[in-house]
Amino acid sequence: MQREIHVPFKAEQDEDGVWAATAALNPDAFAHGQGPTREAAIEDLKEALALLAEEVGAPDQLVVTITTD
Repeated sequence: MQREIHVPFKAEQDEDGVWAATAALNPDAFAHGQGPTREAAIEDLKEALALLAEEVGAPDQLVVTITTD
């Protein structure tokens, strides 16, 4: 079964120029990705999240629509 999940993430570049991306599937299950560019770190993170979801399961999701000014 295929399922699409939306996972917030954080991407930062360190002092050596390497990008790192981090996300959590739940409060106890984190995934990390690295790369020479922001895009490469995010792609690495996607792969790590897919493996983590296989191990711990995909999180339940709730979609909320907000209005901003």
